[in-house]
Amino acid sequence: MLRELKTFIAVTRYGTFAAAGMHIGLTQSAVSAQIRNLEQALGIRLFDRTGRQALLNAAGERALPMAREMLETFARMAVSDDVSEYRGELKIGAVATVQTGLLPQALLRLRQQAPLLEPKLVPGVSLNLLSQVDTGEVDLAILIKPPFELPKELSAQVIRKEPFVLIVPADLEGDDPLQLLADHPHVRYDRNSFGGRLVTRFLREQQIDVRVALELDELEAIVKMVECGLGVSLLPEAGLWVEHGAKVRVIALGELTFYREIVLLQRYSQRMQPIQQLFARCLTHNT
Repeated sequence: MLRELKTFIAVTRYGTFAAAGMHIGLTQSAVSAQIRNLEQALGIRLFDRTGRQALLNAAGERALPMAREMLETFARMAVSDDVSEYRGELKIGAVATVQTGLLPQALLRLRQQAPLLEPKLVPGVSLNLLSQVDTGEVDLAILIKPPFELPKELSAQVIRKEPFVLIVPADLEGDDPLQLLADHPHVRYDRNSFGGRLVTRFLREQQIDVRVALELDELEAIVKMVECGLGVSLLPEAGLWVEHGAKVRVIALGELTFYREIVLLQRYSQRMQPIQQLFARCLTHNT
């Protein structure tokens, strides 16, 4: 019945039998047959069919977390207590600055302690990675702490706090960050991203209506835009531009400083598994 449980979770993730089948390598009829088998075994209907959509009913909502727990329990049966014997794949989600910052040394420590493990890096933005952890598509992820309450099934451990600063072109005069923001075009950290939402809140609190020159999510690209004189920007002091230096002036916000928190996100039921704890130790070493 494990395959039926996996198919059930896939349908809840992708919304239709056809879409679920595309992602797990089954035909729509095979997905329908597995869901029918599961419903017959349980003696309940799990979905309300509305056109092509498969919507969870009350019984399905109740069954979903238990189905995930059963698959997680089964997966734990294959895990050895000896970390050096860990085998298989560990899917690790990570935002861009983590891939070039915290992650390389953490993966090196992980390989030294669990040489048979096969890490797989899944890049993405924070919101997508959160969803992938929630659905089990990745085992854990390092991302920006969401500006909203997490579902109770998820656990977030703060790994690092990164202060926001104002960066301006090297030849731009002035040291008052609020005045510079008000007077010059703004290369804006994507307001749909978790980090960008922090910038939006700061600007609202300071009652500054910026003139947006450009909006994007990649920190290194934002720095390049400021270097060439396109505008000024509020962004976290993190990433390769800090490590390698950039042709910009960095202005601290002083008592107005706010922070982006980097968290290790995993399913609450998995956080105490030996492999999860080992990765967390590798990640937090010397942070």
